[in-house]
Amino acid sequence: MSIRVLPDFLVNQIAAGEVVEKPASVVKELVENALDAGANQIIVDVVDGGRTMISIIDNGRGMTREDLANCVLRHATSKLPDDDLLNINFMGFRGEALPSIASVSNMVIDTYHDGMEHGLQLNVDNMEIKPSDWESGTRIRVSNLFGKTPARLKFLHTDRAEMLSVLDTIKRLAMARTDVGFVLNNKWRFPKDQDLLERVIAIMGPDVRNQMLHVDAKSTSSDMKIYGFISNPTLRRASSIDQYLFVNGRPVKDKVLVTALRAAYMDVMHAREFPLCALYLELPARNVDVNVSPSKTEVHFLEPTHVRSFIIKSLRDVLSKTLNQNTQINTQNTNSNFSHDFQIPSTQTFFNSRPARFDVDMKHFVTEPTANINIFNKTEDNQHEYVPQTNESEFDLPLGRVIGQLNDKYILAENVNGFVIVDQHAAHERITYEKLRKHEIKTQPLLTPIVINMRPEEVVSVLTVSDELKQCGLHIDAFGDTSVAIFEKPSDWDLNWENCFHEIADEVRANGHSSRLQEKLHLKLANFACHHSVRAGRKLNMAEMNAILRDIEKTEHGGECNHGRPVYKIIPISELDTLFERG
Repeated sequence: MSIRVLPDFLVNQIAAGEVVEKPASVVKELVENALDAGANQIIVDVVDGGRTMISIIDNGRGMTREDLANCVLRHATSKLPDDDLLNINFMGFRGEALPSIASVSNMVIDTYHDGMEHGLQLNVDNMEIKPSDWESGTRIRVSNLFGKTPARLKFLHTDRAEMLSVLDTIKRLAMARTDVGFVLNNKWRFPKDQDLLERVIAIMGPDVRNQMLHVDAKSTSSDMKIYGFISNPTLRRASSIDQYLFVNGRPVKDKVLVTALRAAYMDVMHAREFPLCALYLELPARNVDVNVSPSKTEVHFLEPTHVRSFIIKSLRDVLSKTLNQNTQINTQNTNSNFSHDFQIPSTQTFFNSRPARFDVDMKHFVTEPTANINIFNKTEDNQHEYVPQTNESEFDLPLGRVIGQLNDKYILAENVNGFVIVDQHAAHERITYEKLRKHEIKTQPLLTPIVINMRPEEVVSVLTVSDELKQCGLHIDAFGDTSVAIFEKPSDWDLNWENCFHEIADEVRANGHSSRLQEKLHLKLANFACHHSVRAGRKLNMAEMNAILRDIEKTEHGGECNHGRPVYKIIPISELDTLFERG
């Protein structure tokens, strides 16, 4: 069969397969066009999940007669005035959306541009332009979606499921532009010029109020900044549904950003749980390529490692400054008259103790709990003796002064705000974990390098993250084209290095980086801290309880243990008064 040029209608339908996946894709493309047209109020109506009708009304600048005729032609766009694909500052730019949508539906466009005598209407099916009574902005009506390609209809989900997808699209666009008002089906409303935090609450739900931490950081080495909100570690979801990520105002689903967010929370949240966020990354347009896919939800960074490191550091700085969901601690004002230097095993002890059982063989790395670890720098004879020593100044400290212990499990205290309840095990677990984390990893040079055979592409992948591996005490280099050699490793780490390096290579090839060893290190430290911390059921004296309170006030991520559980709760006096009907 000879080569032939495909007809325009078929070309458009092929392109529609990339651009128009479902009704939500249509909504996304048309709303983005409205935003590029300068609209600050957008009304969306969807019938039957979008398969029957989608209507988008905006108050943007509209189109002239010539623009109206050209807007449905393939690769016709107003978004690239300089023909520079490396300097894109618009939501759209490919010129594919309108012709692709029109090729699989019936489309009618009404528009009005300043200076025209009257509005204009274009019926895309016959390309007829006629006068319209439309007086402001643009309205695009898409009906009978996929009616021209009925085979695509069977791939749509139920109307309810498609409607939820449309709602998610509107939420992401509304989060991207808080200066714009959005209305969906006259039911979901997001007013224009809404405060960012209020829009976060409106979109994520009322349970996030007073639970979001403000992020605002700038890179000292490049023109890059990140701002927005992330959730307190005690607030999490079972999925990533409430993770809203933006690059230069564009909603994206990017692996670099997602994995950086996960890494930032690694010490404070279980891997199967997800933090909430609305994060806005801004960097020079030339440092990010948005021309990756027709959906424009994926991007490529010029320096992904630098971007990832900047995000992780920025988020961890915010997380480290918060003690709980609404209290920040000034550690310079935190003081204590008690001597409570907790005795954490030394680095040497840590790496040479009796092994525990784990899913990987890391013997001599983490120990079983031992009876002779001196946690409180005290004698066994006085461990159950209560010494009622308090300091009036402690009443003004964030966690207040100790007043007792409940069920040998919870430390009870009072401060200026109310009643404080502290989980003694969770608190001491966090203290222990943070002290262990600050120990330098003890490494061991190898007389005979460990050589791991890999495919050439795997060798290249592993070597790209050699600097990250070095931070975990692992010094590697190429050993020919098909091998990697380990010349120095953490003392007494007896991993299955072959499996580990293949996992690292797979992760790098998928995400551009690897956190495999950091996660293993975190797991071991977390288990060690858990086993060597004060247990629930242990009776503590006043000095011991006070020591825990003072140390947790000075500890990073003091509001939650390393498994993400809350360390303490503060019940305000006003809430107690309500419980006892004290008006």
